[in-house]
Amino acid sequence: MNSGRVAVAMSGGVDSSVAAALLLEQGREVVGFTMQIWPREGEENTPPGLRGCCGLEAIDSAKRVASTLGIRHYVLNLREPFEQLVIDPFCDEYAAGRTPNPCIRCNTFVKFGPLLRRAAEIEAEQLATGHYARTAYDERSSRWQLLRGTDRAKDQSYSLYGLSQEQLSRAVFPVGEMTKEKVRSRAEGLGLSSAERPESQEICFVSGRSYREYLARRRPELLRPGPIVDRDGRQAGRHRGIAFYTIGQREGLGVSRRRPLYVIDIDVASNRLVVGESEQAAAQGLLMKEVNYVSVPDLPESGRRLAVKIRSGGRPAACTARRNGDGVRVEFAEAQWAVSPGQAAVCYDGEAVAFGGIIEGRF
Repeated sequence: MNSGRVAVAMSGGVDSSVAAALLLEQGREVVGFTMQIWPREGEENTPPGLRGCCGLEAIDSAKRVASTLGIRHYVLNLREPFEQLVIDPFCDEYAAGRTPNPCIRCNTFVKFGPLLRRAAEIEAEQLATGHYARTAYDERSSRWQLLRGTDRAKDQSYSLYGLSQEQLSRAVFPVGEMTKEKVRSRAEGLGLSSAERPESQEICFVSGRSYREYLARRRPELLRPGPIVDRDGRQAGRHRGIAFYTIGQREGLGVSRRRPLYVIDIDVASNRLVVGESEQAAAQGLLMKEVNYVSVPDLPESGRRLAVKIRSGGRPAACTARRNGDGVRVEFAEAQWAVSPGQAAVCYDGEAVAFGGIIEGRF
């Protein structure tokens, strides 16, 4: 494949629209791909701006941008892989008392899975997205690096940690060096209809509802009430089903005590929520599994000092990471609050994503 052709995953938003425009300016042959992944029930009744990406409104927006740019544009039906690889695991994880991140699974297994394979079918050398991240090839380690986006407020390297070396070798992030402000300004200058399009919501397929409403509708069997207890086992209230709660949650507990209480543990076997005061939700470290090494090939036996993010919007915290069987043990320099099993932990070495994995437990 040496045509110089590049496929762009166009969500209808401003970031992927500008990504396509920038590649055109570089003289590349650009083809737009938009995923149709979730024919949401009642989407027409959801207010504009609250509809997630890859729905009918987003597809129409992407088509208008492609027309303005004068590029070919295709809508790809990826409903089945999205259902199997993102939605089902999302529901399963909550049912197991864990907190998933569906955006990470979508990036790893859908955008850079079936979508990347579709790009190869049209002889596109690379797949570009509107993510705020960067890549570079390190000659010394002979590895592709995943780097943080220049705009720290929009950096999305955390949600891309699962990409393999092969996927990174074909990934392009044209807006990774830009700020959001400059991206919108460029879109306005080009007359793109997506210039003022609102940010898509965090969980695209929930479509304007809370994830709890979505779970209740899709998996009504999860509505299994049980006790809320404190650390001494004394009952403090009742919950509606453990799938509807996460570590660190305070709202919606219906528990009245002199000091605020938070979810500090989810006991799936006993169908119990354990609550405690804020400091009891802190942890000294975590254990991660399903580790994907990115900018480093492995960890030395002695461990390595890095920085770790335990949630998408969090700040990297100083830590020491060591191999732990087939996983990694991460010890924080300072205790971190609300470490949630099921979420991703991503370790950074300066600008580069060293590796990441799924939080299995905390200590």
